[in-house]
Amino acid sequence: MAKAVKKTKKQKTATGFWPRIWSWVWQRLVLPLRWLRRWLLRAVLAFAVVVTLLVLLFSVVNPPTTHTIWSETRRLGEVDREWVPIEDIAPVMMRSVVAAEDARFCQHWGIDVQAIRAALAEGGKRGGSTLSQQVVKNVFLWQGRSWGRKALETLITPLVEAVWSKRRILEVYLNVAEMDEGVFGVEAAARHYFGVGPDELSARQAALIAAVLPNPKARSASRPSKSVSRRARRIQDGAATIRADGRSRCFED
Repeated sequence: MAKAVKKTKKQKTATGFWPRIWSWVWQRLVLPLRWLRRWLLRAVLAFAVVVTLLVLLFSVVNPPTTHTIWSETRRLGEVDREWVPIEDIAPVMMRSVVAAEDARFCQHWGIDVQAIRAALAEGGKRGGSTLSQQVVKNVFLWQGRSWGRKALETLITPLVEAVWSKRRILEVYLNVAEMDEGVFGVEAAARHYFGVGPDELSARQAALIAAVLPNPKARSASRPSKSVSRRARRIQDGAATIRADGRSRCFED
């Protein structure tokens, strides 16, 4: 029987090199990455559960505040805001906001592909966000432009559309949207600009309030510039059009 050949020191070193390397990789890289992945999955799942519960809750309970309202309250000391049921809002105000911000509100499922294509065709000069997306941004997320926020907005919007009615989406929007500096919601805006309740707004007054929405800190409904007045006239015509052609049925019926 042949004698076993003894391994030289060099051979022993070579034989034990790769197991030690793999052990180091496993301890220092693989295990931490597996731990990180596990906790990231847990965090994503927890976020999804919390958002789903909030969407369900806010379908029947009014959101107490938003990130924008909270941050403006900190900056200004106080804000003007009072929640008003949609039954106490003039229908022409609802139609004016839809005409101004999302004329296809009753025809999409939260993401308006046609509006996005049109915005891209114009080089991003105008937004393609629907009223549903704006509600998600205001109630569940934060202001500002970032791909992360936009991705979350795109994921949450279909859930809101599936759980809330179009009428509820519009009701929440009309109560949380900023309509002047420190003025949130249509009830505060109607009193602030015209000294009337939201149920007493005329077609012209409703169109003027809707006209300031893209930039409420720089525009005024009670002292409109020429451009705001022109926009308000177009909104007033658009509000009449969507009533005539039935595009307001989803939130007025």
